[in-house]
Amino acid sequence: MILYPNAKINLGLHVVEKRADGYHNIETVFYPVGWNDILEVLPDESKNTGVDFSSGGIPIPGAVEENLCVRAYNLISKDYPMPAVKIHLHKMIPIGAGLGGGSSDAAFFIRALNELFELNLAWGELHHYAKQLGADCSFFITNKPVFAEGKGDQFESINISLKGYFILIAYPNFHVGTGEAYAGVTPQKRAASLEEIISTPVDQWKDVLKNDFEKSVFIKFPEIAELKKKMYDLGAIYSSMSGSGSAVYGLFSNEIDFSGKFADSKIWSGLL
Repeated sequence: MILYPNAKINLGLHVVEKRADGYHNIETVFYPVGWNDILEVLPDESKNTGVDFSSGGIPIPGAVEENLCVRAYNLISKDYPMPAVKIHLHKMIPIGAGLGGGSSDAAFFIRALNELFELNLAWGELHHYAKQLGADCSFFITNKPVFAEGKGDQFESINISLKGYFILIAYPNFHVGTGEAYAGVTPQKRAASLEEIISTPVDQWKDVLKNDFEKSVFIKFPEIAELKKKMYDLGAIYSSMSGSGSAVYGLFSNEIDFSGKFADSKIWSGLL
């Protein structure tokens, strides 16, 4: 079975308050985009249980047992004993970019296990397992635009479509640590909710749809601020950093020629 886990972008991101458990409550909109990894999942007839994980493309840091796909298998197999599987992940979505690639890989893998081994997991069970792997992981189970709040793990369907817009995403080949990004933000509640802002036309977003991480991240990493400036110089209707960075995207009314503009970045573009 071959799957194509996709990335997401954040449309706005408000850090609303710090929680008693040390996490933060946020408001954001997750929107799926077509930058994909390639995930192959096969039964492993050489053994009875367990995971044989391999990868290509972008190097994946950390121990294999900490990979979210491996953790997903171990989590579900406690409740639903399964045969052994082979996983090969060809990594193309940048890691640590605010694009949710690792979470997407895990969510697609959960869906693959459900289908491959006919586990008949209910919709709620799929989300239950995904939420244990990461705040945004269960978004990719349904993979449709949502308004997210709480830790970024409480979802509400939202009526928004960017169909027909051209999107350009630039990753500057380095990542921003999530803890580092949160350290530079002062949580605050807003008079206007992000849901209200997102309901306005895209061409009105530029000065009102904010990502709270940008201010401090741009000071520390001016290269990221420069990516956003380039997007607007190229005619973007709206541009923002995604999540806590470091990728920046621009939305355009038409396909654009950006050749030679982002020589130091990894680029993906396409129609939404």
